[in-house]
Amino acid sequence: MKKINEKIKEAAKILQASEIAEARREAKLLLAFALGKNQTFLIAHDDYTLSEIEENRFDEFIRRRFRREPLQHITNNQEFYGLDFYVDKNVLIPRPETEMTVESALEILVDNSRFCEVGVGSGCLSVAILRELETVSAIGLDISEKALEIAKRNAETHQVSERFTLKQSDVFSNLFDEKFDLICSNPPYIGIDEIPRLQPEVGQFEPLNALTDGKNGFTIIENLIENSPQFLKPDGFLLIEIGFGQSAKVGEFVSRDIWQKFEILPDLQGIPRMVRLQIY
Repeated sequence: MKKINEKIKEAAKILQASEIAEARREAKLLLAFALGKNQTFLIAHDDYTLSEIEENRFDEFIRRRFRREPLQHITNNQEFYGLDFYVDKNVLIPRPETEMTVESALEILVDNSRFCEVGVGSGCLSVAILRELETVSAIGLDISEKALEIAKRNAETHQVSERFTLKQSDVFSNLFDEKFDLICSNPPYIGIDEIPRLQPEVGQFEPLNALTDGKNGFTIIENLIENSPQFLKPDGFLLIEIGFGQSAKVGEFVSRDIWQKFEILPDLQGIPRMVRLQIY
């Protein structure tokens, strides 16, 4: 059996061989997870000798990461907007850039507002908003039953489930006679031809239907822009996260007879990232 410092060094070399950029940092994270401890424990007890069970558990985590399985799938956790979310292979791993949708929603929603998220996935977007706004309620739609189960789990963890209804739906197909102050979505906007060029962690492990529409990446975006008006209250908003290079094409879907405002907002890197539309 080996000590903490020996296992970190050994594991970091293995991960480096798989071209993982922050190999030592990830080795430490996985070892702490395997031991059920925090990073401080590793530093303070670097001469601690792992038990056989602990070493086997850690070695299995490293084998999985070597195959480029996402770290978040191994630990079943991803931080988003200051909250911890359960994630696995059935939902998209929350990205930092999606937090700008939360920020924009918080600017729009007022007391007793109601919003809808299309493609709810892990529930991170809606749960983060509901945690910030205690009088607001929401409905989350997703085509995947497994994603809805995870969203339910995260809503319960963060104590917003009483204000958060979940429903299986292909975009708006199962939504009837509802009106919202806001509709938001991080839809599958990657073209199917781009999938093989993605990082292995994404293209090989994240759910395909959360990444791509199976076509050019625009069909669900167009569906949202075309069909959201029937579910929005007067002066209601639509927020959609989009991909690199998509802003010009997205503008072609927007009718100025329906939408009074049309903005495309950049993320922190200056990349056009979010469409913000307001209906008349």
